[in-house]
Amino acid sequence: MQGNIYLIGLMGAGKTTVGRKLSNVMRLDFLDTDQLLESKTGVAISHIFEVEGEPGFRDRESSVLSEVAESTGSVISTGGGIILREENRMLMQESGVVVYLRASLGLLWGRLKGCRKRPLLQSGNPKEKIRILLEERDSIYTKSADIVVDVNSESAVKMAKKIQHILMKNENS
Repeated sequence: MQGNIYLIGLMGAGKTTVGRKLSNVMRLDFLDTDQLLESKTGVAISHIFEVEGEPGFRDRESSVLSEVAESTGSVISTGGGIILREENRMLMQESGVVVYLRASLGLLWGRLKGCRKRPLLQSGNPKEKIRILLEERDSIYTKSADIVVDVNSESAVKMAKKIQHILMKNENS
């Protein structure tokens, strides 16, 4: 596998969980841009949002992406909004394969309801916020992706094997 495998999708789609399993199945390193950002800054993403706002967070997120894109051979779980900046989309497309984990509103809400650590969901109606984000971002995710995989109730291991199969098939064609 040349380059990296970038997992994109809305929060709750399973990028981190599936990414860890995919890295195990494919014997690649696993990186999570949100975890790297928190490790680098020493604070939670919610704190960065609180202090610097979304633009400050997006600047830091882009910086972390630039760093991880320099390496190759990793499965990289990205933050849900990383695709909002064109330079991030281009960087991922140039340095690897982009896989969109597409999930339904029902699945996302089932996973995220009651979640207190997602800054974008700290609104009066978090389910409506998820619906709006999904509506706003789905076409960007789709256009950015080399591969679109519909997330369902299958286990993370089955999803990882499904992605591996698609990647191997595409590599051999």
